[in-house]
Amino acid sequence: MRLYDAHNHLQDSRLDAVRPSLDASLRQTGLVEAVVNGSAEDDWAAVAALARAHAWVRPSFGLHPWYVRERGPGWLEELRKHLLTFPSAPVGEIGLDRWIENPDIEAQTACFQAQLDLAVELERPATIHCLRAWGLLEAGMKSRPLPRRGFLLHSYGGPVEMVPAFVKMGGYFSLSPYFGHARKAAQLATFAAVPLDRLLAETDAPDMWPPDDLNLEPLNCDGKPVNHPANLRVSYELLARARGMAGEELAGHIELNFRRLFG
Repeated sequence: MRLYDAHNHLQDSRLDAVRPSLDASLRQTGLVEAVVNGSAEDDWAAVAALARAHAWVRPSFGLHPWYVRERGPGWLEELRKHLLTFPSAPVGEIGLDRWIENPDIEAQTACFQAQLDLAVELERPATIHCLRAWGLLEAGMKSRPLPRRGFLLHSYGGPVEMVPAFVKMGGYFSLSPYFGHARKAAQLATFAAVPLDRLLAETDAPDMWPPDDLNLEPLNCDGKPVNHPANLRVSYELLARARGMAGEELAGHIELNFRRLFG
């Protein structure tokens, strides 16, 4: 099958141990393209370097809500420079997060809106992270222009009832291997309600590893589990199970969806 990873962080140092063999191992899994997301100013250069080194990497640049407190005064202009350097790069990972300790929601919202506006201006899709802020996200997006190409709600864990509203706005929804854990059964079931033309798969590697019985590439860093990006196949298998579809048929739809959103 031809596989597409809609969201990961392959620049993360936790993957350094497998980096020399990463290109070969991912090609063996059937990977065609992967969107590698920057999260803060200090990793955008690493994302750019991966894109220059590997034809299958599509870089993406954004300020993640976890790092808004550390942003520099010229962060938005620096982000614009990276996006202009890579004309096919989406804006992301951006978003809102009330799960972290003492979240500065006002700063998160300002940064999110500025980046969403930049995506609209440059006609790029956006990749959005959201935890415990779904109502705020929906309300904020309803009140402003959105990227013409659409946006990705990565590792979507929001209410199934909100899927139609996000679809109407241009949303796509991706699933990670982590949804194979039993405690994520409700979130996995939500993907049965997502329109077939809005489904995508992701790894979020090196985070969001699958349960042991599904883990195709067990990996540890300093004694802690790490999600190998080859586990993308797990995401496809979980989606196929949730949809009651053959894997090859599902992969064809995901390829079309990936191209429609990212180009």
